[in-house]
Amino acid sequence: MTTLKIEKLRSKIEGKEILKGLTLEIHGGEIHAIMGPNGTGKSTLASALMGHPKYEVTGGKVTLDNEDLLDMEVDERAQAGLFLAMQYPSEIAGVTNSDFLRSAINARREEGDEISLIRFIREMESKMQGLEMNPEFMHRYLNEGFSGGEKKRNEILQMMLLEPKFVILDEVDSGLDIDALRIVANGVNEMRSPDRGFLIITHYQRLLNYITPDFVHVMMQGRIVKSGGPELAHRLEAEGYDWVKEELGITDETVSEA
Repeated sequence: MTTLKIEKLRSKIEGKEILKGLTLEIHGGEIHAIMGPNGTGKSTLASALMGHPKYEVTGGKVTLDNEDLLDMEVDERAQAGLFLAMQYPSEIAGVTNSDFLRSAINARREEGDEISLIRFIREMESKMQGLEMNPEFMHRYLNEGFSGGEKKRNEILQMMLLEPKFVILDEVDSGLDIDALRIVANGVNEMRSPDRGFLIITHYQRLLNYITPDFVHVMMQGRIVKSGGPELAHRLEAEGYDWVKEELGITDETVSEA
C-alpha cells in the first residue's frame, strides 16, 4: 500500500519556526482534510512537503513509500508521485498549457516510452471537457490571463493527466463560485483510488460537502491537535475553533504563516 508518512516535522521561514513537530500518516485510498485558523502552518506544510526553498526543514522525517522525501529535490519529489495544487498558481509566459503538461508527463516516463502527441491531445481534450474548460486553453500560455477559477481548474487538469500517488490541494476552493467548486470537486472525486492519497487544506466546510474526507484534522500552533471524521468539519463550520482551544487549553495562537 502506498503511504506518505510525516513524523515530527519541523520547519521555519526567515528564522521563525512554523511547523512544530507535526505528525500525520496518509495511505492510498484515503482523503485527509486539514482545517485550522489563519496562521497555523497549513500552507507551510504543503510547501515544506513539496520542497519550496523558502521553507527550511529543521527536524523530523517524511517518507513516501519508505523513500526519504526530504532528501529529494523538488523535481524528484514530483517524479516520485507527489503533486501540489497551489493556492496561487504561477503564470509562465511563452510556454503553452499543452507543451507544459506533455513535458511533465514525459518527465515521469522512461526514455522511449514518451506519450504520443495524438494520445496526449485526446486525453487532454477529454479531461478538459469534464472540467468544462474551453479547448482554446490548450494553446494559451500557462495560467497567463487565467481567472482564479480557471487557474484552479487547470491545477486539477494537471493532477488528472499526471496521475500522482499523493495529491496536496492547498486551498483549491478559495475564490471559486459554486459551479466552479462543484466542477473542481468532481475532478478530485474522479481521481479517488486505492492507489492514491489526498491531503486537502481548506478553511471551509463547503468543499467537503462535495468531497467527503475519511479524516479531518485540526491544525493549531504548527501541529495536528485534534482529529476525527467528517462530522468534525461540520462542527467547526458551525462553532468555529474556540471550543477546540478551550478543550486543549490553548489560549494564544501565536504562529504566523507566510
